[in-house]
This record gives sequence, C-alpha cells and structure tokens, in this order.
Amino acid sequence: MRALVVRAVDAPLRVEEIELPAPGPDEVRVSVRAAGVCHSDLSMVNGTLGPPYPLVLGHEAAGVVLEVGHAVTRVAPGAHVVLNWAPPCRDCWYCGRGEPWLCERTGSPSAPRGRTPTGEPLHVTLGLGALAEQVVVPQEAVIGVPAELPFEAAALLGCAVLTGVGAVRRTAKVAPGESVAVIGLGGVGLSVVSAARAAGADPVLAVDISPAKAALAATAGATDFLLADETLNRAVRERTGGRGVDHALECVGRATTIRAAWRATRRGGQVTVVGMGARDDIVGLAALDIFHSARTLRSSVYGSSDPDRDVPELARAVLDGTLDLAHLITDRTTLDGAPEAFARMARGEGARTVVLP
Repeated sequence: MRALVVRAVDAPLRVEEIELPAPGPDEVRVSVRAAGVCHSDLSMVNGTLGPPYPLVLGHEAAGVVLEVGHAVTRVAPGAHVVLNWAPPCRDCWYCGRGEPWLCERTGSPSAPRGRTPTGEPLHVTLGLGALAEQVVVPQEAVIGVPAELPFEAAALLGCAVLTGVGAVRRTAKVAPGESVAVIGLGGVGLSVVSAARAAGADPVLAVDISPAKAALAATAGATDFLLADETLNRAVRERTGGRGVDHALECVGRATTIRAAWRATRRGGQVTVVGMGARDDIVGLAALDIFHSARTLRSSVYGSSDPDRDVPELARAVLDGTLDLAHLITDRTTLDGAPEAFARMARGEGARTVVLP
C-alpha cells in the first residue's frame, strides 16, 4: 500500500510503498477514504514534536473497516468509522475523573508500526499514520458513524471540528451574548468561529495575519475580520466597549499569538489556548498584569472532548443540517498531491485540504 512518509526533520515528503502488519486480536484494518492535512502533521515534519523517523503522516481521517481481529467487538467489516488519535484507556486516574482527553496512556507523537519493503521499521503519526491507503489500529481508535455521512466531513470530525467545537462548548463554555476573538484561521480556528457563532456569541472577531482569510471568516460566521498586526488590540477594544473580549481562543500555538490573545481579553475574561506550540517557545507575562487583569489562561486539549460521545453527536448535527462543514474544505487532492498541500498549509493558505486516497 502507499502512504505519505517523511524521513527526517524538514525532509521532502514522499509517497512510498509500505507494509503494515495483519490486525492483531483487538485491532482493525481500515481503508482510508478521506484524510485531512492538519497543522499537527506539519509539527511532525518540522521537528516541533520530535517524532522518530521514518514516519507515516496523518491523523485526521475516516474510512471503511476491511478486517477485524478475533477479539474485536466494537465494529465489524463494512462499518464506516472516524479515526481517533487519542483513544482513552478508561482506566487511569484522569479517565476516572471524567477527563478522557487527559488520559495518561495517550498523546505520544508516534507509535511503531509497519515496515518499508526493504524491512526498515516505520512509525506512524499519533498512532494512526492516516495519510495512507490503509491503517491498522486498535479497535478503541475507531468510532462508528452513519454510512450516509460523507467521508470528507467524517474525516474532519476526528480532529479539526472536534477540537474547535469542543474548545467553545466544553472548555471555554461560551454563552449567548458573550464576545469572542479567534486568533488563527486554519481548519481548527474556523471551526472555533462557527461554534462560537452557533453558541450565540456576539461579536465574533476572527483574526489572522493573512487578509485572504477574511472571506473564509465571514463564511464561517465571523462578525468582523481583523488583521493580526500592531493595531489588533485597539481594533478589538473598539468593538467591545473599550474592554476587550470575554473569550479569546488562540488557535496557532505560538507565544506571540498567546500574548496577543491575553491582551485582547477583558479583565476577568478567559484566554483559551487551542493551538499546540513548541517546547522552547516561552510565553512571558508580567506578574502584576496577571494579578491586576484577573484573566484565566488555560488550554483546550482535543476540545476537552470525549470522542466516543462527541463524534457521533457531531455526525448527527452534520446530517441534520445544524453543523455545516463545507467552508472548512478549501482544497481536495490525492496522496500524490499531499506534499503540495503541506506547502500551502505552511504558507497559511486556505483552511483544510482533504486527501482522497
């Protein structure tokens, strides 16, 4: 089978032949029908997350179950599924507290799985390696969805939409009438914009460094588009009675944009970091500012969501028309076009590219 492989930090991405093992007793083989190109995959390429190489990229995908191990009870061949890159164990302290997104047994950048035709060991991104024609994963890493749900939409539920919607609904708990700023308008950021608007937030200020994102922001439901430059703080306050927003959600994962989110938030407001940043990118805040502003700074890991509960809920919302994902998909390509999709993402162009193996 074919897969998108990176062999070193910032090395060229290439589609290569790989070999996957047969499913073990509690594993399933899935034919990947659609996979999103996510910024976390770029973090694997540029070394931000430091995975071992060679590495099969991809972690946001949907497909059809081809084969199951003899101990699998969760799905059967033919089932349509969304892949879950952080399946909780349900046994650890965090899972016992109802916080499966913090499960102590998930979150490793990669897992060993498969080989090249010459016998070289491979790793797969976040335990999946979903930018491939097939994956072999534990049964806990698949979530059944209705067969009528389009694969492109189903793929986005596994990361961008679950993360963005969860950040609004479950982490920040945005209420009707509250003001929101969203910094960074990739697939996750645009999902945050849509979820904030659906929650009744007003205004919803969409912020990005690229003026080209203005149209996408409007389609997602933003009331205003603001450039991320030296005028941002003033522009936010002009639209919020001079105070700043109730909620700022940062969807980039950089110290500069986290500080921008902090400054854009009113006294007593909430700053939610949704983007995943680098270990050595340090955020500096003055001790007096922390005390005086009374702001809350927290992160949203995987949208503070339980995928087994929330993915089926989001799938139903797509099917009944209350959740529209069309604006998130700006490009479609094949596996052979995936390297260029990564280049577009690195340049900050578009929202999500969906790869159709």
